[in-house]
Amino acid sequence: MYNDSMLQANDEQLAQLPGSDYPLGANWDGGGVNFAVYAQNASRVWLCLFDEAASGAERVRVPLHKFTHGVWHGYFPDLRPGQLYGFRAEGPYQPEAGERYNVNKLLLDPYARSISGELKWDDALFGYELGHESGDLTFSDKDSAPFMPKCVVIDQQFDWQNDRMPRLARERSVIYEAHVKGLSQLHPDVPEELRGTYAGIAHPAMIGYLRDLGINTIELLPVHTFVSDHHLHERGLSNYWGYNSIGFFAPDRRYASGSEPGSEVAEFKEMVRRLHEAGIEVILDVVYNHTGEGNHMGPTLCFRGLDNHGYYRLEPGQARYYRDYTGTGNTLNTTVPNVLRLIMDSLRYWITEMHVDGFRFDLASTLAREQFDVSRDSAFLDIIYQDPVISQVKLIAEPWDVGDGGYQVGNFPQGWSEWNGKFRDCWRRFWRGDEGTIGEVSCRFLGSPDLYQADSRMPSASINFITAHDGFSLYDLVSYNEKHNAANGEENQDGESENLSWNCGAEGETEDEQVLNLRRRQQRNLLCGLLLSQGTPMMTAGAECGKTQNGNNNAYCQDNEISWLDWERRDHDLYAFTRALLAFRRDNPILSQDNWIMGDRASSTDARTVAWFTPEGGEMKTKHWHEAHRKTLCIFLTQRASNHDMAAATLYLIFNASHEAINVTFPRRAYKRSWELAFASLEPQEQEALTWQQSVNCPPHCVLVFRSREK
Repeated sequence: MYNDSMLQANDEQLAQLPGSDYPLGANWDGGGVNFAVYAQNASRVWLCLFDEAASGAERVRVPLHKFTHGVWHGYFPDLRPGQLYGFRAEGPYQPEAGERYNVNKLLLDPYARSISGELKWDDALFGYELGHESGDLTFSDKDSAPFMPKCVVIDQQFDWQNDRMPRLARERSVIYEAHVKGLSQLHPDVPEELRGTYAGIAHPAMIGYLRDLGINTIELLPVHTFVSDHHLHERGLSNYWGYNSIGFFAPDRRYASGSEPGSEVAEFKEMVRRLHEAGIEVILDVVYNHTGEGNHMGPTLCFRGLDNHGYYRLEPGQARYYRDYTGTGNTLNTTVPNVLRLIMDSLRYWITEMHVDGFRFDLASTLAREQFDVSRDSAFLDIIYQDPVISQVKLIAEPWDVGDGGYQVGNFPQGWSEWNGKFRDCWRRFWRGDEGTIGEVSCRFLGSPDLYQADSRMPSASINFITAHDGFSLYDLVSYNEKHNAANGEENQDGESENLSWNCGAEGETEDEQVLNLRRRQQRNLLCGLLLSQGTPMMTAGAECGKTQNGNNNAYCQDNEISWLDWERRDHDLYAFTRALLAFRRDNPILSQDNWIMGDRASSTDARTVAWFTPEGGEMKTKHWHEAHRKTLCIFLTQRASNHDMAAATLYLIFNASHEAINVTFPRRAYKRSWELAFASLEPQEQEALTWQQSVNCPPHCVLVFRSREK
């Protein structure tokens, strides 16, 4: 352990002024560095300076002299950007009372803008004696510094070259969910030294691909510095997805092409600048609901050692244990001011300094919990609503967590969009051929008014998706009935068991051409359901080119070819189809309106803006919606006539999930039009074989879209 005489000797080697308790973190002002760290209940906090990230011994250990409003702080005129540092905190070690101070543990700065070096799993990282029969009630005197990454003081200056946020209308956004490493790791046109990095995404080959496909918003899986779980390390695996944050301001260095500490910050900014230059927005998947320190048996890396009570939700009356709404072992306590400040400061930092365009909040229901329950009047939601910076970017909730009452789809307030899990499940069931689905499909097609209209939110509040990083890829969704997660080392017990998937007649890889043709059709059908519906669509990277994970629906620990995009084995036909479908959506704004289509009169005729028909050509009646055997949905879609657009496009969409061909008669009277085939999920030769006048013979498992530009 460290004693006062050692600390005093080091203190004399470094000039220290009182400095300021705000802003938090390490801030270079051109003349020196101000350090400020929240540790309300610590009896003393030391600043530790290092010469190398891998160093096990501090060059200097100096106590911060000033304590203001729960913050320890000091100003050091002799320090400069590039300096490596960490903290140590002294206080009581009483796990049963929720206090876990241990001065032997080097701690990361919660506000560090850069973190250098790797976490090396060792017994010294734990505040207790790992393996002892008394568990975390024991005290470890091992120094963790040799095994900890180090924080880096940085200079924030960057030439943004008049960068401007694209500010895309929400209804015009097409989101592409991607992993920084997995997207370019195998890309043959990206230089090898840039693959899997921020610079790899910024490379012209990647930006050109996104633009050619028709993507205008990229949503990146977590880039905040994260730790790979101890249990994965023991199995020879790693946390690939990154949902285990430990630094909410620092872009993870694993995705940087440069080796200089702090260089990843400028590289991230350059990626954003180049994407903006191409008209592409950047949304970050952020994980503020928990940290990488795990449960009471986890390591002491940052928050736990600075103020366990002040950062985490502890079990009432059993403060040794953590309340867990996240399934990860701990939950950050968003009911206390310092945690709210941490999250809001982080969000503002990524907007103002890093120029990102929005956020997708992992397990957002957790953040909106008050003492126990999720509340629309929670402090977290209220403070975001009134913030003049954060409230003006795109805010997307994953509206659930693992706690009681955590499923909150449709319940977030105005200004928020939501991952719409009901959209995903409904369209999967429909194309699988389940009975009784057309009623809900019609609702999801319109942007889910049952979820969002009553709150005066628009269809763009619904983030529509068929697949995401978590679950089957699109190819696997039509190729597997069961999950195949053996590679994760958990005996196939992890991951969702009910995927609403259909393997089209054979499990996994097959040479049966009939099965393969059906799989190709089903992928196109699912993409049509996604991209022809009202709302904001989100695609998962690789859905457009047949990416497979070999049936693994929980590849969170697969940092390898299972997760990376295989650019050499792309399905070029599926890519061409997806590109054309995105262009069709873009060229027909009727498919991405940000007002509710209520079926009111489109003009002086009796035609309504949306109408539903049976295959026989008659309008759907109440009894038809309740006929479980119906698997064909026919939709007339048009816009109100106006002085500016007297010939707005009118579409007739046919979604046939039946195993049989269906003869579809076009509607008459007010809905009669001269129709032309505008888009289909059929192969080109199948489209050429189609004929229609008053009716069309719609093949099984098929989407047909007809268009008329008559008034």
